[in-house]
Amino acid sequence: MQQIIFFFIRNKNFLLFLLLFAVSTALTINSHSYHKSKFVTSANFLSGGVYSVKSGITDYFDLETQNEILTKENERLRAIIANMEVEETSTTLLDTNYNFISAKVINNSYGRSKNHLTLNKGENDSLKVDMGVISSQGVVGIINAVSNNYASVQSVLNTNSSVVAKFKKSDHFGYLDWDTQQANVVQLTEIPRLAPVAIGDTIVTHGRSTIFPEGVLIGTVSNFERNPDEDYYAIDVTLFTDMTSVKHVYVISHRDAGEIKQLEKEVEDAE
Repeated sequence: MQQIIFFFIRNKNFLLFLLLFAVSTALTINSHSYHKSKFVTSANFLSGGVYSVKSGITDYFDLETQNEILTKENERLRAIIANMEVEETSTTLLDTNYNFISAKVINNSYGRSKNHLTLNKGENDSLKVDMGVISSQGVVGIINAVSNNYASVQSVLNTNSSVVAKFKKSDHFGYLDWDTQQANVVQLTEIPRLAPVAIGDTIVTHGRSTIFPEGVLIGTVSNFERNPDEDYYAIDVTLFTDMTSVKHVYVISHRDAGEIKQLEKEVEDAE
């Protein structure tokens, strides 16, 4: 203990310099958007490299499970292709204005209030902020930061996340939030009391933005209730995607996203 105290006494000037340097760096990053952006990009690059090594080791021991997931996905895709051949005008098919980019999850958190996933692809693979991310089972989250080779995804298990969702059987829609209680259950809010709700109802994306096309699976209603004094339901939705073991995902890119956002910005500025 005495040696530790002597160490701090001998190096007090250097340690004070390090402390002041760290404080000044943090203040600079937080007060300048350019510095903050560069810091986030650099952090993504460094953490992405570490996560890639860790992912390579864990993936080896998870091959059987992932092969089973991919097999089920192939079955689903074959069913979609068969449906296209039989019913070419089906309204359940995804919007053709969207492209899908495959990626692998190399890091995933689900036990916090603000959870994120890290993908092994980034700007070099045409990934951008505000692109939607899905698995073969359903919605996963939205990209919130990218570096050259990696991307960070704001999970649906994040208190800042809000996805516009609706009932598959109707056009009643609301917003998907998370109360942090369970890693497989999220909440659907602002559904009016006049909407028909039942246990087992399928919830899908609404398609009101360029992030997700309409009809991407989210989950099923597992519980709901309504206070007589309120106009909206409190609805629990069990996710189709197992957020604790998701490995392979698809990033959704809208071909005209830039043009649409520019038009909407011009309209807002005009008002």
